[in-house]
Amino acid sequence: MESLSKLSHDPLHHTTTLPPTLLSKQLHSIFLELLSFSTVILIASIEAYFILHQWKPIFHFLFLCSFILFFILKLFLSKPPPVYLVDFSCFKPPSFCRIPFSSFLENASLFQFHDAESLSFMAKILTTSGQSEETCVPPALHYIPPKTHLRESIKEVHMVLFPVMEDLLSKTNLSPRDIDILIVNCSGFCHCPSLSSIIINKYSMRSDIKSYTLSGMGCSASALAIDMAQSLLKIHRNSYALVLSTEILSSGWYSGNDRTKLLLNCLFRTGSAAILLSNRREAKNYSKYKLFRTLRTQRAFDDKAYLSAFREEDSEGNLGVTLKRDLLQVAGETLRSNITVLGSSILPLSEKLWHGVSILWKKFIDKSNEIYVPNFKTVIQHFCLPTSGRPVIKEIAKGLKLGDRDMEAALMTLHRFGNQSSSSLWYELAYLEAKERVNKGDKVWQLGMGSGPKCNSVVWECITPIIGESKRGPWADCICRYPIKAVD
Repeated sequence: MESLSKLSHDPLHHTTTLPPTLLSKQLHSIFLELLSFSTVILIASIEAYFILHQWKPIFHFLFLCSFILFFILKLFLSKPPPVYLVDFSCFKPPSFCRIPFSSFLENASLFQFHDAESLSFMAKILTTSGQSEETCVPPALHYIPPKTHLRESIKEVHMVLFPVMEDLLSKTNLSPRDIDILIVNCSGFCHCPSLSSIIINKYSMRSDIKSYTLSGMGCSASALAIDMAQSLLKIHRNSYALVLSTEILSSGWYSGNDRTKLLLNCLFRTGSAAILLSNRREAKNYSKYKLFRTLRTQRAFDDKAYLSAFREEDSEGNLGVTLKRDLLQVAGETLRSNITVLGSSILPLSEKLWHGVSILWKKFIDKSNEIYVPNFKTVIQHFCLPTSGRPVIKEIAKGLKLGDRDMEAALMTLHRFGNQSSSSLWYELAYLEAKERVNKGDKVWQLGMGSGPKCNSVVWECITPIIGESKRGPWADCICRYPIKAVD
């Protein structure tokens, strides 16, 4: 069988014939337009016949009712089909990319960028971050000094995106030419041609594929990409959508001594994920999950929130991401607005009533009374929280009244793989699957929070038993060691 990456690049193959899927969709669209036009002509003709022959009003009434019934049925039948998560894959960084704390600090001391105070600060961040000695950074950051130019970033793109895409296509028995929609998200590295174009070129994907590249969306980008894919699948029927999520670290190393910018050097680690979605009717038979709910909120309209995480140059011209002290407060406000709207749409009536009563009680009776936090565990069984650091994970869990088991996937992903930005949510879901905790009918909440600031929620409903995932995926060689209790 021919390799996925060695498909024909013959331009005639793409231009002389119309792809079968595109042809069928065009024929289907033309048929629906003709049917609608014919229906309108028929209705107008019948009504004109009634008027010319002076039929009784009852016939007009019956005809009008039939007309309304027809359009109600049409509206029902034209309802967008469900969106399914067929499968997903996570990148397992090679062992030569591993960066123990001692190696990280030794290399940083030899870079000649950072002073003694900066090295001491990074050492403190590493030891309190919740990461283990097994996290990885790309080869470019192992050099002294690190290679941060364009060529190395492109090599990293190839390293993290090609294997994960090929693994997903292999698991789902699909060809690259079966993909109708492609979305690639990467916040800090924006290449020309785009990352989606790199993928299309590598795998000789179809000429009519709908491709998008998202940048600058931070750690929430993967959840945002799922919401975007859902919107596109409402329009493009009978389609496959592929989402690729990653962060390219070789172009994001901060070489200065501003402490507000040094955090990301210590926390961000290598990772990527490929997610296959479909709205095909038959996808229900071979998919893992059905998309239950998505929600996007942001606070970019507020200056304080907007500037809480900002990429900029320091006083010496070194580029980095500034994380302000009030970032946790801003994140809390952004999260609160998201879960308020999400809760109003998915929580049972009893939880909504308790929450509403507590708000009124605090406003009119006892201002010292705490507002009741709805119990999301009445609806959702599993939680994938942002891996932005151990304090952030615990603060979010505390705000949502979640227990140790509920934040286990986030803490263990941070421990084993570090903060992999937007793709971390999928390593968490892979952890839950490897632990065989996700049962048919369970709901999983993926919560992404990123710069902007943004908060994006994706809720999945498991539609098939998840079996055998402990033997494959990124956790296959270490799941037996987790959970690790002594992560504090």
